[in-house]
Amino acid sequence: MADKGSSSNEPQPQEGLTRRESKEAKERRRLRAAVVYEIIRLEGEAELSRRFNALWWSALAAGLSIGFSVLSQALLEAYLQPFPSAAIIADFGYCVGFLIVILARQQLFTENTLTAVLPVMVRKDWSAVWDVLRLWGIVLGGNLVGCFFFAAFLAYSGAFSDTTQHAITEIGRHLMANSPTEMFMKGIMAGWLIAALVWMLPSSEGTEIFIITLITYIIALGDFTHIIAGSVEAIYMVLIGEVGFWQAFGGFFIPTLLGNVAGGTVLFAMISYAQVRQELEG
Repeated sequence: MADKGSSSNEPQPQEGLTRRESKEAKERRRLRAAVVYEIIRLEGEAELSRRFNALWWSALAAGLSIGFSVLSQALLEAYLQPFPSAAIIADFGYCVGFLIVILARQQLFTENTLTAVLPVMVRKDWSAVWDVLRLWGIVLGGNLVGCFFFAAFLAYSGAFSDTTQHAITEIGRHLMANSPTEMFMKGIMAGWLIAALVWMLPSSEGTEIFIITLITYIIALGDFTHIIAGSVEAIYMVLIGEVGFWQAFGGFFIPTLLGNVAGGTVLFAMISYAQVRQELEG
């Protein structure tokens, strides 16, 4: 794809600046939406071409890593219980798993609701759709297996104090108190925010940790439902016998999955493509 950033229509620094100052002015400009789109699309193409083993193990690692969001939040809640507004501070623990996953470049399903879809909008053929479904299936499966192992460790390892164990259970109860409709609607918000996070990262210029923390903290603060982080909680509740499998599957998994996909793909990805379509096809 030709780089339109070098076209004659691009604004140029004013005269009177040195060559070095002109170069700095160009480099410090924010990336155009079309450039951000192309960066993410190329990353999506690379992900779609990866082999099964590479995707699976990366996704499994992400499922394990995201469990630290639940554990960190529970640890903070356990230690901050006597203090007012403890839950607001404890929500920062939710950011930990996402920081590990994203900075370690592990495969998280909700990131791929945007990254893997952008190439399809350019290629516009059924083979591209199949590639996305293949990627989603492998990554979602790997994430869930990782979530299961982490939830089993939380439930059966005996590594945590009674206070921490109680905090983990309360987090799970709070999640499962949502109706399927609430799971879906809150899932839309989480899917949108994760897609926005992916869109923002190419322009972050060294502020990645702040952006990841900010966006994922909002997800925790708003009680928005995330299919992978929430699966650790839901599976844990099934393992300790407080929730039945079908209740977790139909009441959490399906509506949250659909909500995340709707927010990240149907809404954010399509709107993002619409704003750059003329530039890409012009």
